[in-house]
Amino acid sequence: MRVQEAISRKLTETFAPRRLKVLDESHQHEGHAGHRPGGETHFRIYIVADAFRGKSRIARHRMINETLAHELKSGVHALAIHAAAPEEGLSV
Repeated sequence: MRVQEAISRKLTETFAPRRLKVLDESHQHEGHAGHRPGGETHFRIYIVADAFRGKSRIARHRMINETLAHELKSGVHALAIHAAAPEEGLSV
């Protein structure tokens, strides 16, 4: 399973998001730290879920990082996280 698909699956199973987009931006980091041939090292996540209601930005990031702990230990170098509760109007 591709890393992008694994990230999407885990986030869907854990947070039941109303909206989710996982982008592989590895190609933008060629020649930088953590990049490897074949990509799948740098991702941007947009997620809107009820689970983030009342949580701080740091708490939301921690929740996502805990969910993706395996991926972060297994080659994902960077995550850019945009997490919001439904009423916050994050466009995905």
